[in-house]
Amino acid sequence: MSKTPHYASYVQILKEELIPAMGCTEPIAVALAAAKAREALGLTPERCRVEVSGNIIKNVKAVTVPNTGGMKGLEGSAAAGIAAGRADLDLEVLSQVTDEGRAAIRKCLEECAITVVPAGGDRVFYIKITVEAQGHSACCEIVDFHTNIVLLQRDDQVLFQAAASEDSEGSQTDRSVLNVEEIIQFADCLDTADVAEVLRRQIACNSAISEEGLKGGWGAEVGKTLRAAHGDSVAVRAKAAAAAGSDARMSGCEMPVIIVSGSGNQGMTASLPVIEYARDMGVSEDQLLRALAVSNLITIHQKTGIGRLSAFCGATSAGCGAACGIAYLRGGRYDVIAHTIVNTLAICSGMVCDGAKPSCAAKIAAAVDAGLLGYQMYAGGGHQFVNGEGILKENVEATIASVGRLARQGMRQTDQEILDIMVGR
Repeated sequence: MSKTPHYASYVQILKEELIPAMGCTEPIAVALAAAKAREALGLTPERCRVEVSGNIIKNVKAVTVPNTGGMKGLEGSAAAGIAAGRADLDLEVLSQVTDEGRAAIRKCLEECAITVVPAGGDRVFYIKITVEAQGHSACCEIVDFHTNIVLLQRDDQVLFQAAASEDSEGSQTDRSVLNVEEIIQFADCLDTADVAEVLRRQIACNSAISEEGLKGGWGAEVGKTLRAAHGDSVAVRAKAAAAAGSDARMSGCEMPVIIVSGSGNQGMTASLPVIEYARDMGVSEDQLLRALAVSNLITIHQKTGIGRLSAFCGATSAGCGAACGIAYLRGGRYDVIAHTIVNTLAICSGMVCDGAKPSCAAKIAAAVDAGLLGYQMYAGGGHQFVNGEGILKENVEATIASVGRLARQGMRQTDQEILDIMVGR
């Protein structure tokens, strides 16, 4: 079978997106910036200034930072990066913290004056960490996505600088080439060897943390509760698997996940239900890898218009993506998958993001449930929501664009109100 027009770009997008992270990615990005700034300073910081956008504040406030002994918040994230972070490990910056490192983090919180300052401007994703000691200073600035360092400076010496354009993700492969029809064609013609490494890593890492979450003792035990309350059907297992991974991750589990669209929760939601259905169906690894390519790419396609962070819950996009991967496993192609997307977005496009926290696991379960319903409606009887009903448009691409507009533009004020409520303003 001949390759699709953007085959190489689709492969590269998967490689760029499906990367490991330990812990919720916003506090981890703060820790990464702090570790980079500390490394540039070359001294033990006496003061630290944490300047971040509202969405970073929202997503760091209530989530446990891994390998810190249960710390939460921006101060704990920054202190962890300063005292024990490995700046060379990107989003696994806190993966090597030892007991001595945890003691150093506590000491840093006691001895380093850490100040948090809301960033000005309209940039949704912004982190700048400045550290000072002995008359010297150093800073690290990250914008637009979690590893996009645009400035590293010590005193007046710029050690590294990149253009911080309005869309720094332009440095990555162009996501505008994504569309539902070609995503399905890409999966059909995919040489799975081209993406086997990243997809196998996604299966292994995300399955492992899900299994840990199902043991219980993490967060509100949403995954475990689903299994106990609703039985052992594949649909229940699919929802529970994704929720359990979030149970563990949001509560500080020190296991890596493979993220999608900068989010571990989305990475688990896009993959674990598909993996569960594949196991239930007894399909080959080749079929599973193709279905995961569909799920991940459709999730990324939706998030391209929405943006990395917004008031629109990313689980919605990933639950929709997972349903499309399941539809693909079951033989569905463009017609079924397009209607699955539209139906799902009609059901749960109103779910808001009020930060990273244990209840994300329940939102994930709801999003996967909506995706499965959206698929079953059409596959089981040709039922569909149609153009003109709410924000739905004449076809799947127009509907995805409509949701992107709602999330990126329409929910800006919602995002600010959520933040104001969270911080008591």
